[in-house]
Amino acid sequence: MNVSHPSVHPVEAPPLTGGAENAPRVRMKDIQGMPGTPAGLALRLCQFVFAVASLSIMASTSDFVSVTAFCYLVAAVGLQSLWSLSLTIVDIYALLVRRCLRNSRIVSLFTIGDGITSTLTFAAASASAGITVLISNDLGYCAQNHCTRFELATAMAFISWFAVTPSFLLNFWSLASR
Repeated sequence: MNVSHPSVHPVEAPPLTGGAENAPRVRMKDIQGMPGTPAGLALRLCQFVFAVASLSIMASTSDFVSVTAFCYLVAAVGLQSLWSLSLTIVDIYALLVRRCLRNSRIVSLFTIGDGITSTLTFAAASASAGITVLISNDLGYCAQNHCTRFELATAMAFISWFAVTPSFLLNFWSLASR
């Protein structure tokens, strides 16, 4: 039986140039905004800064405890600030030691945590926005209350939520694309 046998001819690799040896290696999975990237660290810092700003502005008023939505906002942005601070520390560590945070368990933890905190922050900011509109526009009690502080704290909570949302979506997308 005459069967043709393919022959393999080895091919030499092209020589490396001097600049190619020093070029940084980039992985295709490194999408900016994901954990362990500089943009991911920037998002975490924004989340933390705006959540702490909302928390401190709302806590600086003396009568926020009389409204349940404002208490809920303080609790939600308090949790958001703790979550963002802990992930900021993890991102800083990952960037300093050049570790990849693409482990499916880590990404799952980040996704679940971001989903929970973003939902809580959005719900608290929406409830607080409703109360501030009620106080200022409908009841006209801004003279007796701290309306500008309430509105500013609510705005900071919304900005914190806007910073959490890309982190959640990128982590969820990374988890879903595995």
